[in-house]
Amino acid sequence: MALNIYNSLSRQTEEFKPINPSEILIYTCGPTVYNYQHIGNFKTFFTSDALIRTLEFNDYKVKAIMNFTDLGHLTDNADDGEDKLEMAAEKEGKSAREIADFYIKSFLHDFDLLNMKRPVKFTRATDYIKEQIELIQILDSKGYAYELLDGIYFDTSKFSDYGRLSGLNAENVLEGARVQTTEGKRNPTDFALWKFSPQGKKRWQEYDSPWGIGFPGWHIECSAMAINELGDTIDFHLGGEDHKMIHHPNEIAQSECATGQKFVNYWLHVTHLQVDGGKMAKSLGNFYTLSDIVAKGFTPMDLRFFYMTAHYRSPLNFTWESLQSARNSLKKLYDLVSGYKESEDSQIDQKFLNKFNEALLSDLNLPKAIATVWELLKSNVEESDKVVTLLRMDDVLGLKIEDHVGFQIPQKVVDLAKTRWEYKKQGIWDKADLMRREILEMGYVVEDHKDNYKVKRKFD
Repeated sequence: MALNIYNSLSRQTEEFKPINPSEILIYTCGPTVYNYQHIGNFKTFFTSDALIRTLEFNDYKVKAIMNFTDLGHLTDNADDGEDKLEMAAEKEGKSAREIADFYIKSFLHDFDLLNMKRPVKFTRATDYIKEQIELIQILDSKGYAYELLDGIYFDTSKFSDYGRLSGLNAENVLEGARVQTTEGKRNPTDFALWKFSPQGKKRWQEYDSPWGIGFPGWHIECSAMAINELGDTIDFHLGGEDHKMIHHPNEIAQSECATGQKFVNYWLHVTHLQVDGGKMAKSLGNFYTLSDIVAKGFTPMDLRFFYMTAHYRSPLNFTWESLQSARNSLKKLYDLVSGYKESEDSQIDQKFLNKFNEALLSDLNLPKAIATVWELLKSNVEESDKVVTLLRMDDVLGLKIEDHVGFQIPQKVVDLAKTRWEYKKQGIWDKADLMRREILEMGYVVEDHKDNYKVKRKFD
């Protein structure tokens, strides 16, 4: 079975053909580290994690990179406005480096709580200034760059394939609509490769260059890091759907003009997480962080499971009710597997595993993969075989199912539950209730039935 993936560039679902079958190259646009990352941001990072896990599930070795944008990302997401890191530094009374370090640490904390596999490397834009300058010099020497009062710009009219990803090009874009007007630009779609530092103002992060003191444009950062770490051509590039209009077309243009090679074979774009029917965004002030989720009594695994309830290219609307529904489903799964036990002769059910993998290979169809999990749980497959099959599936799902499979009930809990049952049969309700609470405090619950009872682990 081969992976079939929707390629935003061709607008078609294509069979994945690796550049080198022995190592798959993946670049994911990571966070701009000027603020906490919200759960909408993590939807994209979760999709990247799902792709990596799916490829590894199918015996590919993966080399994945994710970047940290710690300078140069302006407030209009193009070439105008203030640098988000510089603004945060001024607001919080810290250096830009301190701001970036703080929010990177916060991001990694949440990343790990969501049980996402760390890439081979997290790259910081500020660690690749030399590589970015060299890339701009190549573009300049080939005639793709020109200078304006505020910086060095890329001439998009000289790249015939510009806008293939977004559908926008120098001829059909409306000046001043999504792309900001900059005096002297040859084309509305031209973008900054290098920005000069403002006159009379000292930035926290500025660098010497052949063109003067300044800082790199946001777009050149990703190209330099991807090419330096992964090579001229990579297999997959992931990002949020908003990057499809400006950031990623600019990456393609500057990368391919510099190297003369195709930059990316497969582009994956993840739809925004909505909140109450609208876009979740820091700029709108309507975002929730993982800490907000946990403060409401939910777990990171509840959120991870919630992401799986819709395809990565389909709308997903966040409400507390929808998160509660995901939590209830996950709790049911944990509850079921808590009664299962492994045995030495357990065997993976290949029929269900193949069906699960078919869903994954069909453009990362996680909702369909989850449906297969429920089919397995409801099937007549031996419980011990269900366990090992589920654990293999969890290599992709990442729901920490193993932590909930089978358990040895402590003898004290067994004795308390037995005594409580006797009190209950005799109608000594106060003592039975006292023992129920004692069992609960030990991390277990007693589920009463007509003629017997069952002890289970307590799940928050």
